[in-house]
Amino acid sequence: MAENKTPENPPLPFLNPDFLKSPPARTLRILSEYLEPAERLRRAGIRDTIVFFGSARSPSPEQAADLLAQINEQVAQADVVSLELTTKRDRAEKAVRLAGYYQDAVELARRLTEWSKSLTGNHEFIICSGGSGGMMEAANRGAALAGGKTIGFNIHLPQEQAVNSYIPHELVFNFHYFFMRKFWFVYLAKALVILPGGFGTMDEFFEVLTLIQTKKPRKIMPVVLFGTEYWDEVIDFNAFVRWGTISASDLQVFYKTNSVDDAYKYLTGELGRIYASPEAMDQVRLT
Repeated sequence: MAENKTPENPPLPFLNPDFLKSPPARTLRILSEYLEPAERLRRAGIRDTIVFFGSARSPSPEQAADLLAQINEQVAQADVVSLELTTKRDRAEKAVRLAGYYQDAVELARRLTEWSKSLTGNHEFIICSGGSGGMMEAANRGAALAGGKTIGFNIHLPQEQAVNSYIPHELVFNFHYFFMRKFWFVYLAKALVILPGGFGTMDEFFEVLTLIQTKKPRKIMPVVLFGTEYWDEVIDFNAFVRWGTISASDLQVFYKTNSVDDAYKYLTGELGRIYASPEAMDQVRLT
């Protein structure tokens, strides 16, 4: 005679991984990417950030120099320098130039962190990046060199994006949804630094420009476009004006520079002016 078995109770819905990963639970997953970071940021006391955007593919100066040295050695040993080797050398030389911006990002983030640590009252501007390598790593590296807090809003990609080693584990935030990650970038940001980058950087930069242009954030966010040589080659901003698709005044939304000293002076001056009083800081947090 077959023994009757008591059926197992199904798991509680909020402990059911199959349900939580299903399309019907998408709203819960989106909400969790708001609530979980909000609580962790509250516990860490982080309310104001300076966000650095830039290429994940930028090597550090050390990496770029090593790569160029290896290729130059291959060129020196080759009987005939092939087109492939010439192309590799050209790319390695470009990487060295890009790595110069990596070093600038380290220095700017370091100096901004030291400045922030010297402030009193309600002011504390934390360096924030996308959490991965390249320019993002440079920003977190600079903040870590200054002994300050630094955070990373990491995104899970098909080839999983690795988190750089300069962010403490408790200040790494992982996201599935790009739009929730972007929300946290902008919601906390009191200033932004846009370094040379690719499609992702362009996406983030132009979205911020659109938000500022349309006055969606009530706060004023100084934006530094860093790397004049790169940006002048990649985008002809004045063409937007010539074609009448933006106003000339829209180009004042960002401040373009190629100097760490200039960027530092601009950002600290603007942030000092905008948030000169605790009342100003509290007001902007209500938006």
